[in-house]
Amino acid sequence: MCFGSSRPRPQYSSNTPLWRRPGSPIEGDNYLYLYCLWVDSAHKGQGYGRALMEHCLADARARGRSGACMLGAEKQKSWSSDQSFAGRYGFRAVDATPQGYRLLAHAFDGTVPRFAESAKRGTIEEERLTIYYDAQCPYVWQSLQTVRKYCEAQGVPFVLIEVDTLEEAKALPCVFNDYAVFYHGRFETVNLLDTAYLKRILKK
Repeated sequence: MCFGSSRPRPQYSSNTPLWRRPGSPIEGDNYLYLYCLWVDSAHKGQGYGRALMEHCLADARARGRSGACMLGAEKQKSWSSDQSFAGRYGFRAVDATPQGYRLLAHAFDGTVPRFAESAKRGTIEEERLTIYYDAQCPYVWQSLQTVRKYCEAQGVPFVLIEVDTLEEAKALPCVFNDYAVFYHGRFETVNLLDTAYLKRILKK
C-alpha cells in the first residue's frame, strides 16, 4: 500500500492465481503478501500508515485468509516497509534467506508461511546485469529507465526480465517485491537502483 500525493491504494497479493498481480516466491497460498506500505514524508505523522495497515489486516480477515506477510531484512532496507512499524501490528520473522532477508508474518490461524527454496538460492547462470521486475510500482519504471540510459551509454550489457505471472514469480531464484537485481550471477538487492547504486554494483 502506498500513500503519496493521491489517495492511498492497496498494493498486495493473495499469492494465488486468482489475483492479477504476480505473487512472490513464498509457500503460503492463503496469505496476503504486502508488497509496499509507504507514506510520503509530507504526509507522515497523520495516521495514514496505521490506517493502511489496519485496512490490510481487516481485508485479509474478511477474505478468510490465514494472515498477511511481507518482506523484511536483518537491516532495514531503503525500499522496504518499516519493520519496526510492522512489528507493532503483530508481524514476526518466520523465515530467512542466506542473503539476510526475512519473511515477516502476522498469522490469524497458526499456520506459518515460508520462503520457497528457490528464493534462498540467490544465483543464476546469467553473468550480465539482470533485473527481474513487475509493472505495478511507478518507481520501478523510473529505475529501469535510469539503468537503461546508463548501461547503454557505458556499453554495459544488461537484461531486463518482466515477471507477469504467478508461476514466474514463485519460481524466482531470490526474494522479490517488484524488483530484484543480479550481477555476475549473484543476487544483489531488491532495492531500486539509481545511478550511484548501479555504479557500486558494477564495480564488483
